[in-house]
This record gives sequence, C-alpha cells and structure tokens, in this order.
Amino acid sequence: MRIRLFKAGLVYASGLAVHTASSGAVARLEEIYLLLEEGGHSGVGEARINAAYLNGLQPEALLGEAERVIGSLPAGLDSRGTLDELAEGSFAASAPLRMMIDAALRDLDARRAGVSVAEKIAGSRMLLAAATNQTLFWCPFEDFRQRALAYVERGFRDLKVRVGIASFDEDIARLRWLRDTFGAEVEIAVDANGTWPAADALARLERLAALDIAYAEQPTAAGDWQTIEVLARRSPLPVMLDESLASWSDVERICSIGGRLEAHVKLLKLGGIGAALKAARRIQASGVPVMVGQMNEGGAATAAALQLAVAISADRAELYGADGLANDPVSGVSYGDGIVRLGGETGLGITFDTSNAHQIMEVSL
Repeated sequence: MRIRLFKAGLVYASGLAVHTASSGAVARLEEIYLLLEEGGHSGVGEARINAAYLNGLQPEALLGEAERVIGSLPAGLDSRGTLDELAEGSFAASAPLRMMIDAALRDLDARRAGVSVAEKIAGSRMLLAAATNQTLFWCPFEDFRQRALAYVERGFRDLKVRVGIASFDEDIARLRWLRDTFGAEVEIAVDANGTWPAADALARLERLAALDIAYAEQPTAAGDWQTIEVLARRSPLPVMLDESLASWSDVERICSIGGRLEAHVKLLKLGGIGAALKAARRIQASGVPVMVGQMNEGGAATAAALQLAVAISADRAELYGADGLANDPVSGVSYGDGIVRLGGETGLGITFDTSNAHQIMEVSL
C-alpha cells in the first residue's frame, strides 16, 4: 500500500471569513489529507487542523502528530480491526487524525466493493444528497443582508445565524430583519457557541421563541450540565448541543437528559465516521433528534459527513462547509436548491487532485 500525506490551505472565492463567538475571524482553512493507494483503488480522508477553538489542538502539533502516526502505521491498516479501533476511540491518535484515517479506509474499502460508504453502513443503496442549512457568520450588517439574500436566491431555506459576538439586542435586530424579509419561507436558527451567561439563557430563549426560531445551538458553555438540564425542561424551543457533545460520556448524558435537547454530531469532534455513527445511533435510540454537521472544511470532509447523514437518515444536516471554496483539491461536491450532492457513486463520491495539494510525506506498507 502506498500512503501519502498532503496539506492545503483553502479559501472561499467570495472572501468569506468564518467568524463565530468562539473562533474569531478565520480566513483560511488548513486541511491535511491522507491518500491510500492499493491494487488500482484509492481512498482519501481529510481533517481540518486549525480548529483549536473547538478542540484545543494547535495546527503545528497536529501536523507533527500526523507525520508520526502515518510513519508508524501497521501493515494491517486496512483490516476490520483498525476500523473497529477507530470507532471505539482506542486507536492511538487525536480525534482529527482518527477522522482522517477512518474516512480514507472507508473510502478505499467501499471503492473496492463498488458501493458508497453510506451503502456500506446502511446495507442498501442510498441517494447521496441531503438538505443542508447555510450559516450567516458574524459580519457587518450590509454583508449579512447580502449573504442572506444570496442564499435564499440559491434555494436555501434553512439559515443559521451566529450570535453572541455583539449585544443580544443587535442579534435580535438581525433575526427580526430575516423574519420580516422572508416570513415563514425560511427556517431560522441561532448558534451562540456557548457564550451566553447561564442566568440570561432562558429569558433569551423566550425572546427567540417570539421570532419563531427553530432551535438555539449551544447557548451556554460546554460542561455546564446543570443549566443544560434546566433548559431542556423549560426552554420554549429546542436546544441543540454541539460543543457539549465531544465524548461518549457526553452522549450518554444527553440521552439521559432528553427533554427539548437535540444533538449536533461532528466527525472532527468524535474521531471519524465510525465513532460518530456509534454516537448518532445511541442518541437516536434515546429519542433525541440528531443533526450531522461539520466545521467549515473541504470537500472530502464534507463528503464523509454527508455519507453518514444519509446512512442514518439524520433529522438535520449542516454540510455547507465546502460551498464556494476557490481552491479545493477535492471535486464532486455540489450545492443548489438547498441540497448538497455528491457526483460519484462509490466510496466517498469524490475525486482528489494531488496536483492541487502539497505532499508532505510518503510511505509504503
């Protein structure tokens, strides 16, 4: 098996910057890619490495770890045991690297079998498309207005607004403009990235309910389970947890609380398709709705999340991350009419162009 590691810095053609209450402004997505080649087949996995605001891991440390891990991969890398270790979290690597390795193995395995990753998971042929939201990141109001109009014109009817950066009154003003402009035509949600004071959360949720907000994501800080339990019982609208869902113990806690909670499952947090699949199935079995989502990431990471969302019939999907990238080495992911689609029918359904990424290392097993 030939194994290669690549790196690329991705930017949006529009100049869009990812700007949330937790991230600050991020203009460039730093991505690494694992390419496995064997017997005329290939598999690719991707992980974003400049997301320390989510996982506390610095890009340089992750890149160094990737080189060490890939340099010591076992000869039996493509065995079922490796995927099981990745799903259980026992594979000795950080979550982003487990995500990358897991996706590459599943892509290669499914291509060999002539099926999609989703079909491998679900056992039947799946339509590789899903409705997705779009996020309105923090920006000057005129930019906010223009982006919202452009998304709706392109057929997206599900918008999520990043809040918690300016005052709550300003957040309300922007939300009211969206509702007044689009009426019931557009579903609106908010994401505070854990920044609201616990004492203010319930009152703010009540104000949001008056604007028919679909759900509020991570209103208070991860780890504040006492407040989350109160909101799960008393909130007038669903409370979706994102930063609070990063481990199996978090999964079990969400399942035990129930109430008006919803869960945002991400591969980058949990460590790949296998681990996210295990978490999502457990949460679904408890009756808590699941959204499969992603960070802003390139096409390979987006495709991996889409395969999972399709395979489990997720209640929601947040898969806008690759929309509008100017220099993505991955092709095959397309957006329109509120839908994200994959062009290929086997593996992850994508193509990786090595000439558009920088090769860091190569090993053979």
